[in-house]
Amino acid sequence: MVEIAKRTGMGALLLMVLPLLLWASGWQWQPENDYRWLKGWYWLTQTVTSPWSTLTSALLISWFLWCLRYRLKPALVLAAILTATLLIGQGMKSFIKERVQEPRPYVVWLEKHYAIDDRAFYAMPRKARSAAVARELKEQQVIPPWLQKHWRAETGFSFPSGHTIFAASWALLAVGLLWPRLHRVSTVVLMVWASGLMVSRMALGMHWPWDVVMGVAVSWLVITLGCWLVQRWIGALTPTPEEAPDIRSRG
Repeated sequence: MVEIAKRTGMGALLLMVLPLLLWASGWQWQPENDYRWLKGWYWLTQTVTSPWSTLTSALLISWFLWCLRYRLKPALVLAAILTATLLIGQGMKSFIKERVQEPRPYVVWLEKHYAIDDRAFYAMPRKARSAAVARELKEQQVIPPWLQKHWRAETGFSFPSGHTIFAASWALLAVGLLWPRLHRVSTVVLMVWASGLMVSRMALGMHWPWDVVMGVAVSWLVITLGCWLVQRWIGALTPTPEEAPDIRSRG
């Protein structure tokens, strides 16, 4: 358990570096003059946005199963642990959001520049919040339509970042399960993807840096437990000398 916690903890710290630097710098989200460069971040964030998050999960579960090459019964146990881990993370996110009730950066910006009070905004049902965003931004030319649509679809509270919990969970699962089995390329790719996803949430006005940091922290807690369960119920995470050459050949 200690070794797993250290390994996933190092991965979590790497993911936290950029948001911690932004937090320390006092960075605040503001609208851009040119949103073309943000469109790529938007498409990246969509990989974790419903309904695409379901497809992303299915693809990644399949990839983990292929990389680890467990027999049928252990593979089913692994799939169940991965699914349960992700659901627990999202459950913790919902629990914290409803108690902290922090407004999103774009809502704070709307409060400063339009006739929206953040307390009144969050007191409304979700459909009414979406309609309020559409109504206030209908005539302006600053926020592009695709970003307005994204804001209208996500009118919940900000802290912590659920998208970060999802992406960081997969990245830390790779650190915990794939890295010791010598799947270094897969681990690096998932860490880069999760880091980019976190940047996209801040760049699009959806989260503050501390929302993202907390999302990584929640991920670390649940993933450390998940990796420990995999080791306890399925077997060792480190390959034997006989397995190592075959695992290296899979990349």
